Amino acid sequence: MSFESMWRDLAPVGRSSATGGYFRQPFTAAERECQAWFAEAAAQRGLEVEYDGFGNAVAWWDTPSSRPSVLTGSHLDSVLDGGAYDGPLGVVSAFAALDVLRDRGFVPDRRIGIGSFVEEEGSRFGLACLGSRLMTGGLELSEAAALTDRDGVRLEDAWAAASLDPSTGSTLLDGVGTFVELHVEQGRDLVDRDAAVGLASEIWPHGRYRFEFTGEANHAGTTRMEDRHDPMLTYAMTALAANKQARLSGQRATFGRVAVEPNGTNAVPSKVTAWLDARCASDEALTELVTLIARQGQQRAERDGTTLAVTAESVSASVRFSRPLAQELAQELAHAGGLPVIPTQAGHDAGVLSAAGIPTAMLFVRNPTGVSHSPAESAEMADCLAGVEALADTLAGLTS
Repeated sequence: MSFESMWRDLAPVGRSSATGGYFRQPFTAAERECQAWFAEAAAQRGLEVEYDGFGNAVAWWDTPSSRPSVLTGSHLDSVLDGGAYDGPLGVVSAFAALDVLRDRGFVPDRRIGIGSFVEEEGSRFGLACLGSRLMTGGLELSEAAALTDRDGVRLEDAWAAASLDPSTGSTLLDGVGTFVELHVEQGRDLVDRDAAVGLASEIWPHGRYRFEFTGEANHAGTTRMEDRHDPMLTYAMTALAANKQARLSGQRATFGRVAVEPNGTNAVPSKVTAWLDARCASDEALTELVTLIARQGQQRAERDGTTLAVTAESVSASVRFSRPLAQELAQELAHAGGLPVIPTQAGHDAGVLSAAGIPTAMLFVRNPTGVSHSPAESAEMADCLAGVEALADTLAGLTS
């Protein structure tokens, strides 16, 4: 199967006819169909698929060797109403790169694995890179099992419904010496550089924080404005403060999810819960930005007669990818004119594996619009195929 045919087969799964976006949340029908596609793609190539108790999978191109294996791949889940390329591009490209190597008559001197990580986006259970965190031991099983989705379904129940036993843990990373993830770029750096493929230097530190604004429910018509304790007002001013502070410092701050209680048109809310996504160029800058936003929110709450509680739900430190590995890949790909080296502000499973001590690299494929986490996310077929060739060359260099 060619890259094009694989992409056509996967494209309809979980796609909304109304928006054109994707809804491939973990352990739902659409995401399970994607995993079935993964198993079929592996079977067509004679690859053995291993699963762990969390829902992660690796398809192995086995070869008799005791040398550390090389893992590639990405994820198949999506954000709510997401794009087609974020995640699946890396998985499809991995299978296509293996096909390229076999067409060349290449035989690796060690195992090559193609991974599919579960719940990378955190779109259902709220914690990004959940599967890879559990694989690496970066998250306690009990903590993960207690996570709930928006409908109150616990992760442990979702595992059971998918016939998974998380108590068995994961051995998928045993013997893995290197991980390389290909991903669509989530920005316009490669567009500005007029380059189809790039190499990652680092991942910005980032975190998700829950802001709980509590006030007093009251009648929207009979309560005078000066008598209100309105948490929506406190939230609104905090969101504006976050935007201003991020702009002034050149960082990123986004309130993208809000829950209101009692959520009535004719009632002053009693509570507003909002989730802040913050990303900065350094760990220190992230701490400073979130502290400043929270302080301004507290000051506003005092004026509004409301209260604010801030909880860090997940925080990922900055990740600098292996420089020796990056230099090795740059040499392997020098025939293509060299690749630009760029940072990324998005989180990835590659960052989790790198933090766990596995030498890791990332390749990016140009995104002509720079739009991501949206149905408008895109990549040109020629650039995707260039990414496949770059990944094939990378895997060949790492396993010969």
